[in-house]
Amino acid sequence: MSAEPDLTSSVANPLPDQLAANASNAGTKPARVLVVDDDPSMRHMLIDYLEQQGMRVSAASHKDEVMRQFNGTEPSVVILDLRLGDENGLDLLREVRSRSDVPVIITTGHRRDEIDRVVGLELGADDYVTKPFAVRELLARIRAVLRRQEMARVTSHREAAEGRSRFGSWQIDRRTRRLTNAAGGPVALTKGEYALLLAFLDAPQRPLSREHLLQATRIHEDVFDRSIDVQILRLRRKLETNPSAPRIIQTERGVGYVFSLPVEPL
Repeated sequence: MSAEPDLTSSVANPLPDQLAANASNAGTKPARVLVVDDDPSMRHMLIDYLEQQGMRVSAASHKDEVMRQFNGTEPSVVILDLRLGDENGLDLLREVRSRSDVPVIITTGHRRDEIDRVVGLELGADDYVTKPFAVRELLARIRAVLRRQEMARVTSHREAAEGRSRFGSWQIDRRTRRLTNAAGGPVALTKGEYALLLAFLDAPQRPLSREHLLQATRIHEDVFDRSIDVQILRLRRKLETNPSAPRIIQTERGVGYVFSLPVEPL
């Protein structure tokens, strides 16, 4: 996809002080960034800028090149343009997610591409930017997703220590990320569904706002407020006897949702 005409000029655009302050380095080990874009000028600009920030950067313009990157040393974060000429960036995102939990920041060319951004987030993208964007903002978002990834590693260790719990006829083992039904059969959950379920299990029988649940599932923009409802619907289909008349995940009008069952540690 061709870059917006004023994209490179946006390098000098100032960020709010808070966003700039949040752009502190996520760690001492250089991050490995993979830039996936079919516009050579965009690739070169991002490579030059991110390397100046102490990052190791590689680039790809189509699926085969991306897959070769994953056959070697996996990148720390992927910057993925959803418009890749004849290829569909969403299909490539699915392929990446099928083999890795590497953070992915998607880029789109127009604000009207809201549906693609929503689908991209639902498929497991961690964040997005819309062209034209300031590269300082992209840098801040890269460092933010890397910090969240590190926090997730710490959280996974904590979850492993917490072990198993029961709610109703369901059991979950956080050490293995395994959910089982009343018959003991495993129930597959997507990354987003699992994060959403944990948010409920950490605060059972308490009304939780959409904002709280969005943060728990790492979707932060108000424009995507309805996407949490999609995740709720999918999780209900897996937990509820009758998803159209839910008894476990109930709607709290004017607030958000409440997980009605008590949670018992095992």
